[in-house]
Amino acid sequence: MTITELRPVEESAAPSELTVLPTTVPAGFPSPALDFVSETINLHEHLVHDPPSTYIARVSGSSMVNAGISDGDHLLIRKGAQPRDGDVVVAVLDGQLTVKRLRLTSTGVLLQAENPEYSDIEVPELSELIIWGVAYMCLHSLR
Repeated sequence: MTITELRPVEESAAPSELTVLPTTVPAGFPSPALDFVSETINLHEHLVHDPPSTYIARVSGSSMVNAGISDGDHLLIRKGAQPRDGDVVVAVLDGQLTVKRLRLTSTGVLLQAENPEYSDIEVPELSELIIWGVAYMCLHSLR
């Protein structure tokens, strides 16, 4: 899976407020529709915790589908965040961007695919690896 577009979240972007239903929506049996809504949520405040270090990346490929990241999805990424074992990261390996799960093993660093059709990447000792950022949310279309 690669990054096809990477752009910063603009602090000056107009915050968007959307209406929040005052109840949960059942995923089981239907419930009566609601006619009264009184709460809103600001998506910028809810999704972007540190605007100067938050970026949006559009991904391509299917190597991370089992992590819930599909071709065309957008990731919210904290640039410069301290990566931990198991994080989904945007990595630059020998100059090439990729999205993978970071695994720190006793034998070295592994960039793990989340699709059995793709091989994991064992990072050779002399390779240049930069963890550009840590993905913390995936915006996934239901279409």
